Amino acid sequence: MQIESKADERSKAEAVRQVNARHTIWLGTYILLALVCLGIYFTLRLRVFDNWANYRLFLQKAALGAFFIFVVLTASKYAQALIGRYNHTRAIAYNLIRLVRIISAIVICMILIAFLFVNWYTAAVSLGLVSLVLGFALQTPISSFIGWLYIIARNPYKVGDRIQIDDFKGDVVEISYLDTTLWEFSGDYLTNDLPSGRLIRFPNTLVFQSEVYNYSWRKFPYIWNEIPFHIAYESDLSYVEEVLRRITKEVLGPDMEEKVKELKMLVQQTPVDELTIREYPFVTLRINANTWVEASVNYLVDPKRASAIRTEIIRRAVPELLKQADKVMFPKSNAR
Repeated sequence: MQIESKADERSKAEAVRQVNARHTIWLGTYILLALVCLGIYFTLRLRVFDNWANYRLFLQKAALGAFFIFVVLTASKYAQALIGRYNHTRAIAYNLIRLVRIISAIVICMILIAFLFVNWYTAAVSLGLVSLVLGFALQTPISSFIGWLYIIARNPYKVGDRIQIDDFKGDVVEISYLDTTLWEFSGDYLTNDLPSGRLIRFPNTLVFQSEVYNYSWRKFPYIWNEIPFHIAYESDLSYVEEVLRRITKEVLGPDMEEKVKELKMLVQQTPVDELTIREYPFVTLRINANTWVEASVNYLVDPKRASAIRTEIIRRAVPELLKQADKVMFPKSNAR
């Protein structure tokens, strides 16, 4: 495990170095182009180009506009490099970079408008007419962009979260300006919560139209899970309960008990007074409609590891229960 962790650290460090190298190359390129544009602007002011009077003003404006655009691109790339340098979480860094890019695009558009139109009144009227036409023609994309702003501001989900929205279930892999991409789990071909291999892409406007179920809450990214075991009425129920609790604790480890304490503290901070967290893990019993008792072990688990944990508990618990045939009996009816 130590060898694997060291290898992972080296690979992450190498990836960071490659990203920093790319940022450095882009920064150098933008700075160089900005200086070239500025040089062209001052060069065109020389008397040598008096014969270009018809074109010189336009070329000067274009060179100066290009200079400011490259300055904005330089500042944007530098801000992205700073974001990657600090220890932000992946989701926060992703959102910050998206914000920097959209702000840069807006500033560049304003620079282009300022240099294309001499009269600001004409520019405002033209921009208003264009916005009116685009508003009718692009209602859905505009709504999706507003949905992206809502996702950034309210944070109903972020990159890396496991969510369900409408009929879509998956892990968020990308939140673009117009849509969100999920790596689907479960789906039409699986009965568990493993990745199905399919990508789901839906417009961001869906956050205004449907409930969002987030299984990766930042303060407490765990969910309750349960496994039912069917046993005969003649079984020693206390022994079954003891075995299931012990096996579950062994599989999950001691850290999960600390998480239960955190959950209790979170509940105490809410207005909910009647909610109580039972001893962890706990077993519930109920009578099945057929011929057996259903003993369900309940426990907290990371939603992305639910299938693996469930499999390991069953793999250990069933042989342990079978060792005591006089205490644990299983129903043998065909109805089962």
